Amino acid sequence: MITKTAPANGVAMARLRPEQFGELVFHKEVMRQYLSESALEGIQRWERGDPISPELADEIANALRQWATERGATHYTHWFQPLTGLTAEKHENFFEVYGGKVLSGFNGNELLQQEPDASSFPSGGLRSTFEARGYTAWDPTSPPFIYGRTLCIPSVYVSYDGHALDYKTPLLRSIEALNASVRKVVSLFYRGVQRVFPTLGIEQEFFLIEASHFAQRPDLQLTGRTLIGAPSPRGQQMEDHYFGSIPERVIAFFEELELEAWRLGIPLKTRHNEVAPAQYECAPVFEELNVAIDHNQLLMDLLQRTARRHGLECLLHEKPFAGINGSGKHNNWSLSTDTGINLLSVGKNPRENLRFFSILSIILRAVYTHADLLRATIATPGNEHRLGGNEAPPAILSVFLGKAVSQAVEALEKVPELPKLTDKTPLSLLIPRLPSLLRDNTDRNRTAPFAFTGNKFEFRAVGASAHCAPAMIVLNAAVAESAERFIAEVEARRTAFPSKEMAILSVVRDFLIESRPIRFDGNNYDPAWQEEASRRGLSVSFHIPKLLRTYISSSTQKLFIEQKIFSSTELHARYEVRLERYVKAYGIELHTLLDLLRTRVLPAAFQYQQQLATLLSSPTDQALATSSAPEKLPQQILFETLQAHITEIWKGIHHAQKIWDEITSLPNVEEQASAIFERVRSCMAELRMHADAVEALLPKDLYPMPRYADILFTVR
Repeated sequence: MITKTAPANGVAMARLRPEQFGELVFHKEVMRQYLSESALEGIQRWERGDPISPELADEIANALRQWATERGATHYTHWFQPLTGLTAEKHENFFEVYGGKVLSGFNGNELLQQEPDASSFPSGGLRSTFEARGYTAWDPTSPPFIYGRTLCIPSVYVSYDGHALDYKTPLLRSIEALNASVRKVVSLFYRGVQRVFPTLGIEQEFFLIEASHFAQRPDLQLTGRTLIGAPSPRGQQMEDHYFGSIPERVIAFFEELELEAWRLGIPLKTRHNEVAPAQYECAPVFEELNVAIDHNQLLMDLLQRTARRHGLECLLHEKPFAGINGSGKHNNWSLSTDTGINLLSVGKNPRENLRFFSILSIILRAVYTHADLLRATIATPGNEHRLGGNEAPPAILSVFLGKAVSQAVEALEKVPELPKLTDKTPLSLLIPRLPSLLRDNTDRNRTAPFAFTGNKFEFRAVGASAHCAPAMIVLNAAVAESAERFIAEVEARRTAFPSKEMAILSVVRDFLIESRPIRFDGNNYDPAWQEEASRRGLSVSFHIPKLLRTYISSSTQKLFIEQKIFSSTELHARYEVRLERYVKAYGIELHTLLDLLRTRVLPAAFQYQQQLATLLSSPTDQALATSSAPEKLPQQILFETLQAHITEIWKGIHHAQKIWDEITSLPNVEEQASAIFERVRSCMAELRMHADAVEALLPKDLYPMPRYADILFTVR
């Protein structure tokens, strides 16, 4: 049960209690209560790669059913992540009917495998729409949980022929590749490390608005963002929302959200106001990467469900409102060992510092080598509007290291000697009564897409509504490839240097020099950076359809096929899916915009124009209009200005529809996507300009939708 307290103002607050953490999760501590010792040993063997026996699967399934039904569950589902970017589920109840009798049952086969219909999910041509069979299989690395009254079993999702139709399958493959490669590097410094794994902390940004305002904005309902909307006189220019006092109603929302997440094992830690009005953020502590991504997918659903219970709507789009901060999903990625070492932490002795610079050089080379592929993972219609302004990093991929680390790296490039680097240094405030502060070895650059922040890298360019797996798959794979190259180079140089450490240091130095063009510690918003980045050979264009071709480039295919993460067929399928979704997203946006203009904006404009015409036809105004006064009447100016915008909107609607008809007649999705990027976006921007001008002219009672000022400043 959720415990709630009722404060004096009557707003119910959910109360967070430590003992509730993970109470709806079938984690290992729960397993010990429901499974035999032999079953627990069998699970350990299974985790090491041994096949699972039918008997063990049956025992786990029976334990899961018993545990779940004791907590009110009536159904189970394989919870999977198709290429929609959302989660999917098909519920089955726990009961079977035999001879008119209802029996409770859930066996090992049902736990391990389910067959959902695959015909209506994006596949990029991996299967035909008339071929319906697909398979889900339990992913035992992510524990089952109860959501509502349903036992959810995190699963992979593949086609009838075994092709990955989801994000989880290649993600798990990339984690295995990373472990195999980086563990070889770690063995140069430590003994006894059996496993290296990526960790992830995901900062989730979002907007909260009144549900009533959402219901009156078809553009928000259908596309997630406002397609028209004149700026509010007040936006974020006063910089007073960020980290400000959280409104009481939003606190109540957060209290319930945190408790629901807590019970599901999502370790939410942080909550605060973000930069834009009505914008907020929550973030968990670090977890193993696969579980962290599962939790983020679940959290996005929780955010929206919880908001509705509080009369609010949660907006996850990257740019719901023009001219103010967009929403990202900062991916804080690091590497850890099963012995408890964070491989990106600065060492306390020369050997550990050599380990730090080795891992750092591997990551820098990986990001530099596959920068365009990383950019392709974040190339979505929503991010197209967000990147490059209002807190979001630009689309040029660069790495920020910070002053101390950059100086150490530059010194190492010049002289192959291990520089000294400390984790934190004292910072004096010159006020004796205040506690002494420890300054990190790097600042935080909020304009950098990929920033080192002390013991992790923060990939800030992922969009708020995005699935984190595509970016993390590429990062894992690129680092694994770079680690293999590192080991090969060290082995090749062992005889040329007097010690293993000197051979390692020489490879570190070469990797740092090779990846030098991608390192930039300055202001990424500075226009001069785009010229400098181009001079360095970095990609500066964010032409999404062209950028997506990186998915099928020779270097990408080599990266993924050699590591058995994707087949060539699967890569081409993902390229097709991304293009199709780009075309569909803009098709929905364009036609929603045209509908708004026809059914909302123009009728309101005509109504106001009629009112102005009535005023101008009055005897008083006619006399003034024919007098010797040189200036036009305000009503005349308004009428003519409004007429000019109405004319441009009407012409623009027909022009936009003609463009779309031409685009949809193009022979393939590649040409359609490119034409949308080059023609539709500018057409929509032109229409919006005139629509926003009309909004600014109309009286408040005539404008048919809530305005920015209404939406952004009413949740209290």
